Amino acid sequence: MGKWPKDTHVAVLMGGWSPEREVSLVSGAQCAAALRELGYQVSEIDVARDLHDVLSALQPDVCFNALHGVGGEDGEVQGLLEVLQIPYTHSGVRASSLAMDKHLSKQIFAQSGLPVAESLLLEKGLVDGHPMAPPYVVKPVNQGSSVGVEIVSQASQAVPASLTEAGWSFDGMAMVERYIAGRELTCGVMGTTAMDVMEIVPSNGFYDYRAKYEEGGSRHDLPADISSELSARIQDMSLMAHMALGCRGVSRADFRYDPETEQLILLEINTQPGMTPVSLVPEMAAARGMSFTELVAWILEDASCQR
Repeated sequence: MGKWPKDTHVAVLMGGWSPEREVSLVSGAQCAAALRELGYQVSEIDVARDLHDVLSALQPDVCFNALHGVGGEDGEVQGLLEVLQIPYTHSGVRASSLAMDKHLSKQIFAQSGLPVAESLLLEKGLVDGHPMAPPYVVKPVNQGSSVGVEIVSQASQAVPASLTEAGWSFDGMAMVERYIAGRELTCGVMGTTAMDVMEIVPSNGFYDYRAKYEEGGSRHDLPADISSELSARIQDMSLMAHMALGCRGVSRADFRYDPETEQLILLEINTQPGMTPVSLVPEMAAARGMSFTELVAWILEDASCQR
C-alpha cells in the first residue's frame, strides 16, 4: 500500500478563471477518472473564488491540482492549500510563482548557467517603435499555453497593436524575447528523473494554443530524432531547471534548437503540464511503459504540504 489508502478522499481541482480554463477541465476530468479507477473517493471541484469555503466544507484528505494558468499554477491555490494544511500535488508556492513569471524564472536559469534568449520587459505607454530588432516574440509575463503570444518576423511589420497604449492587452508587464529559429523540443521530469526528449512539429509552423490542444494540431516525435549527446544535454538541462526553481512532482521544460548554429535555448518550464488526451507528459510516460492511470497514481503518491 502506498501513502494514500483506498478510502482516501481526493479533491481534483480543475477549471478556475484563467484563459486555460477549458484545458484544465479536460485535464481534471481525465485525472478524476483515473483516480476513481484506482479506487479513491473523488470529488471534482470547478475552482472559483470560494475555494476556501468549498474545501473547508468538503474536507478532502488530499488535492490533485489539475489547474492551468493564473490562479492555479502561480502559487495562489498552493498558498491556500498550505494555509488549510491540505496536501497537494505538483510544485509548491515558491516554485509555482517563479515558473509562472517568465522574467524571474529566466533570471534564475541564467544564474544557474542555463542558456536563455535575450529579453526585456515593457510597461504600458513606453513603446515607441519596435522594442528590439525583429525577429522577436511578444508574450505575457504570466500566462501559459501560448496565450497572448505574437511573433514579429520583419522590421517592415507594424509594432503589434497589443504593445501600443491604445491596444495594450497585458495585465501588467509584457515581455519581448528574441525569436529563436529551429526545432521545438521538450522534456518532462518526474521527481529526479528526466523523461525522453520529444520534438513537436506544429501543423501551422507555430506551437500555439490550437496546436497544443486540438487533434492534428501538431505531430509528436518521441524520441526526438536528435543525437544522443543533444538528448542527454536537454535531459540534464531539464533537471537543472526543475531543481533551480525548486519544482516538485512533474514538470516539463521547453527548448528551441537551431541545427545550423547548434544553439540550444531553454524557453520555460511548466509546473502543471497538461493531462489531456493530446498532452505531452502522458505520452512521454507511456513511452516509458507507464499508463495514464499509473502516472496519475505516481503524482498523487508524491503529494504533500510544504513543497
